[in-house]
Amino acid sequence: MTQPYDLITMGRIGVDIYPLQTGVPLARVETFGKFLGGSATNVAVAAARLGRRSAVISRTGRDPFGDYVHQALRDFGVDDRWVTAVEAYPTPVTFCEIFPPDDFPLYFYRRPKAPDLVIRPEELDQDAIAAARIFWITGTGLCEEPSRSATLAALEARGKVGTTVFDLDWRPMFWGGEGGASGDGGATGAAAMATARPYYEAALRHATVAVGNVDEAEVATGLREPKASAQALLDMGVELAVIKQGPKGVLAVHRDGRTAEVPPTPVEVVNGLGAGDSFGGALCHGLLAGWELAPMMRYANAAGAIVASRLACSSAMPTADEVDAFLAGR
Repeated sequence: MTQPYDLITMGRIGVDIYPLQTGVPLARVETFGKFLGGSATNVAVAAARLGRRSAVISRTGRDPFGDYVHQALRDFGVDDRWVTAVEAYPTPVTFCEIFPPDDFPLYFYRRPKAPDLVIRPEELDQDAIAAARIFWITGTGLCEEPSRSATLAALEARGKVGTTVFDLDWRPMFWGGEGGASGDGGATGAAAMATARPYYEAALRHATVAVGNVDEAEVATGLREPKASAQALLDMGVELAVIKQGPKGVLAVHRDGRTAEVPPTPVEVVNGLGAGDSFGGALCHGLLAGWELAPMMRYANAAGAIVASRLACSSAMPTADEVDAFLAGR
């Protein structure tokens, strides 16, 4: 390694198989598009599209979809050296249904086990992880062994040097639950949250930034009110808490007392999936540039809105020129 990466992400990777028709149930869809997918992977792609040097730590099956994943990463300018093959399991695929503006059911095919959950501690390049300007991990990476131990080992290797982002990334079905979080988040996932919370707490002790929506913040803190959950995240060890609130915008609270509340950026939604990952890549871009909270949140919101107005996730990630033009037109 000649120089540190701007961003290394660790977590899900796979293939998104998305309908090319909107407003149609999956059973009636006739044509699909194939795209690179997985939240940690999409964040790395989003940052690369903004000019950042990024890499992914993950695993695929040894199959044609795994070959596709490597080619797509290279095409996006994301380093794939730490994406390795697992003989026993197929590369995951994910289907969705598209019912704009706010209904996008996901169907994960990750059985008997997803290769990205077979990342092992002894396989990590701890020197590269420690040297990266930003290291990004996800809640899904904590849901099963050996990925859980590998994720925590990677955080130990960081030693809270530089910026370490914990994407709270709550997928209750990966923890044995169903539905969303409690309260107005939908069907209860209380048992799954109880299982996940100790591991979230362990990861937060090593993170400097926590980012997630209201449901995800509740998994980590037990609280749904955005300001209260942001403060709880600060109390658990992070320096910056970012709470995404959908149509209510985004809240960012820093340990030094700075705060920013930024309204959403209205667009005609085509597919809301991937908007949060675009937000994440743009957030990393702003952190690397040393931006103040409010402009950084506006920029990340804009990047997310652009992806929400497009069909795909990874291939929809905007360039810096596209984000600048979007903001200039507001």
